[in-house]
Amino acid sequence: QVQLVESGGGLVQTGGSLRLSCTASGRFFSRYTMCWFRQAPGKEREFVIAISTSGGAQVYADSAKGRFTGSRDNAKNTVYLQMNSLKPEDTAVYYCAAKNPGLSQYSYWGQGTQVTVSS
Repeated sequence: QVQLVESGGGLVQTGGSLRLSCTASGRFFSRYTMCWFRQAPGKEREFVIAISTSGGAQVYADSAKGRFTGSRDNAKNTVYLQMNSLKPEDTAVYYCAAKNPGLSQYSYWGQGTQVTVSS
């Protein structure tokens, strides 16, 4: 069993930056592909970034390319999302999730952290 806890959300002005963290409890963190999703009010949850087990490979949503960077520290059981040049449309609850690389569905989810970008 893996428990995920996000932190680092908050209120920021347009053009600002935030770094989100997601720390996992349980074993074998380094074996999981980690991902960030987000959900804005009234919208469906959307993919933001996926980070491979080693952190050496990432896949970005078009909305995140050039502004967001994902990374992980397996020694700390933590995955990060650095967000720069934030826009009001980035306002959402951000979730981290973990999955076995061989599966398509994410097995574990955090509770989410709110990011609000003011114009």
